[in-house]
Amino acid sequence: MLTLAVTPNQATKALTTNHQSLATSLPMELTSHASIAVLSFSPPEGYPRLSKSVLDELDALLDEAQGAGLFRGVVIAANAKSFATGAEIEEVAALDGFYAREFAARGQATFQRIAEFPLPVVAAIRGYCLGGGLDLALACHSRVATYDSSFAHPGATLGLVTGWGGTVRLPRLVGKATALQMFVTSERVPATQALTMGLVNELAPSVDLVEAAVRRALKLSHVAA
Repeated sequence: MLTLAVTPNQATKALTTNHQSLATSLPMELTSHASIAVLSFSPPEGYPRLSKSVLDELDALLDEAQGAGLFRGVVIAANAKSFATGAEIEEVAALDGFYAREFAARGQATFQRIAEFPLPVVAAIRGYCLGGGLDLALACHSRVATYDSSFAHPGATLGLVTGWGGTVRLPRLVGKATALQMFVTSERVPATQALTMGLVNELAPSVDLVEAAVRRALKLSHVAA
C-alpha cells in the first residue's frame, strides 16, 4: 500500500500572522486502494474544516495522484466521523475584502480543478457534508454517502453565501427550486432524500463506504476509457 502524508505546517505559513492563530487545518492522507487514490481527511476524531492550508494540502495530493501515473481514479473520503463541514469560519471572519476575494478564488480554483480532473473523482461522504464541504462534494464527478449522512448549505443562518461554486453546481443536480430552498432555509437534507433528489448517486453502509466509492471510481474509469 502506498501511503503519503501531508502535514499542515508548510501551507499554514501562507497565511498572515493574524490568520495563523485561527487556522485549524487537518492533515490529509493519500493511500492506494485497487488502483484508486484515496484522499482521506484525518485525524478521525475531528470535524474536517476547509481552511486555506487544507485546500493547499488537497491540491498537493491531487498533484501526487495525477503525477504518479499509477491511479485510475480518485476518492475524496470522510474521516471516521464526518466529511468536510465547511470553511474555517474564524479564518473567514478575519479576512478583509481583498483576502476574502482571494480566499474565494482559491477554493473556486481547487474545486474547478476537481470538476475538470482527468481521472474520475468520487466523494465518499459520512456524517455531515455542509457548506464548503458540500461545494467540494458537488465538484466531484459522483457521490457515495452513508445512510446517516446529511447535507446542507447553512450560510443563510450566518449571513453568508457560498463562494466555491455550489450556487452553480447544486441547481444543475437537483433543480433550481430545490437548490434555492436549500440555500434559503439552510435545512439539512438526510441521505435518503439526497439520493431521491439526485444529490448523491449511491448509499452504502458506513463500514463499506470507501469500498463502494472505489468501485464507483473504477466503474467511471472504464466508462471514460
